[in-house]
Amino acid sequence: MNSLETRSVLKAELSRSAAASEPRVIKKYPNRRLYDTVESRYITLADIRRLVMDHIDFVVIDKKTQDDITRSILLQVIAEQEHAGAPLMSQHFLSQVIRSYGGAQHRFVGDYLEQSLRLLVSRQHAGDGASDGEDGAGAQALERWRSIQEELLNAMSAPGRAGESDPAAERRTDRSRV
Repeated sequence: MNSLETRSVLKAELSRSAAASEPRVIKKYPNRRLYDTVESRYITLADIRRLVMDHIDFVVIDKKTQDDITRSILLQVIAEQEHAGAPLMSQHFLSQVIRSYGGAQHRFVGDYLEQSLRLLVSRQHAGDGASDGEDGAGAQALERWRSIQEELLNAMSAPGRAGESDPAAERRTDRSRV
C-alpha cells in the first residue's frame, strides 16, 4: 500500500471513530418524517428500534424547533411495540406509571424502574445459573436498587407528603364526624 492509500485509509478510520463517539443525528421534519443524516435516507420507527437494538447512540432533533425529541420518539417506538405483539406492560402497570407523575413518589419511580431493568439485564449477562457471589458492580447495582425500592415504598406509604392527602385517613375522619 502506498502512502496515499495509507493516508486515505487512516482518514476513513478517523472519521468513523469520530462518528462513533458522537450520536447519530436523526432529523424529524414537520411532515413527521424521520431523516437519518448518516445514511442520508428517510427512516421509520422500525429503523429507530433497530438502532436501539444495535446499541447505536442517536439523537432525534425537531428540524423546525431544533428541540431534542429523542424521548418522544422512543415512547412512540414503545407504543408501537406494545400495540403490535404481546404487550410487555399491563394496563395496570401503565396506569400506575401515569399516576406516579406529579406525586410524592414521582422522583423515585424513574430511578426504580431504570435500576430494576439494569439489575435484570446484568443478571441475564451473568448467566442463568448460580450467582457469582454478589460482588463488584453487580452487588453495587443490587444495593442501589434495594435503596431506591425502599425510598419509593417510603414515599408511597407516607401520607400527606408533597401536598398529597391520605384518602383512607380522610374517610376515617369523615366517619368519626358522623
